[in-house]
Amino acid sequence: MNVAIIGASGYTGLELIKILINHPKFDITYIANSTGNENVQDLHPCLKNVLNVDVQKADAKEVSKVADLAFLALPHKTSMFFAKELLDLNVKVVDLSADYRLELEAYEKHYCPHEDKEHINGAVYGLPEYYKESIKNTNLVANPGCYPTASLLALLPFIDYIESGSQIFIDAKSGVSGAGKKLSEASHFANLNENIHAYNPFKHRHMPEIEEKVKLLKEKEFQINFVPHLIPVTRGMLVSVFATLKEDIDVQKVLEESYKNSKFIRIRENVVDIKSTAGTNFCDIFVAKNGKALFVNSSIDNLLRGASSQAVVNANLMCGFEEDEGIPKIAYVP
Repeated sequence: MNVAIIGASGYTGLELIKILINHPKFDITYIANSTGNENVQDLHPCLKNVLNVDVQKADAKEVSKVADLAFLALPHKTSMFFAKELLDLNVKVVDLSADYRLELEAYEKHYCPHEDKEHINGAVYGLPEYYKESIKNTNLVANPGCYPTASLLALLPFIDYIESGSQIFIDAKSGVSGAGKKLSEASHFANLNENIHAYNPFKHRHMPEIEEKVKLLKEKEFQINFVPHLIPVTRGMLVSVFATLKEDIDVQKVLEESYKNSKFIRIRENVVDIKSTAGTNFCDIFVAKNGKALFVNSSIDNLLRGASSQAVVNANLMCGFEEDEGIPKIAYVP
């Protein structure tokens, strides 16, 4: 099947190329960014002698001539315009931006007015462990971000056992690649090296996304207190969830039962680390309790399970392939 990558300049675009080059069922027939007029080897020197393809200036009509499915690795506010055009031209879309992840009212509250009201309500949230059958039957997947992916996979198995009305706390730490290529004071080497800091505590846009999915999937509302941190590593994400249980339960059994059929969830007997998931689509999860105090620990590769490899899993499901076709499973260790 022929696929396009629109937004190839960033880290997630590069990761998509790296996965799809070796995918047994997908062929890259179109690569684009906002400018075009260069070879992908110039855009990403690491692809020298690996892939020799010209980068085009993004054009939905041209995509529809050569591809059946398009990955949109574009910023929010931009992606919705391309997605609308592509969907109207019968091209399947996996959108890596935030433009289709939230319900309309919530999106417009936290982002901007939405320009594709025709399709936003029909988008399927691309968390395969919980939406697999819907993903198989849609033309538009809203690929979750890294923070919601790691947080929801850790939290959702325990929602039914958490004390009603209690607060849930999520401490999340991400490698600097999650901030993208754009330079900022926070990502400047001199400020980030040997340093760590929180940002947007209780105000991050992923907090309402986590709250919304908990409500939609479990029909329960909780106050999610979400605090992200930037850590001085290139890739990786570590999430710690803290909550209060209603009663004494076997938390390990709950976790194992929840993910017994999940190919990309690994339940660990010890606390997790980011090195073991770097370079893979796995989410590692550890759980512990102290009386009614619940601790759930998860780790993912923010660029892969939190973006590009999860996008390819969703594309596999949309196109009738096995979900693990061509998906990276070997960690970058040491």
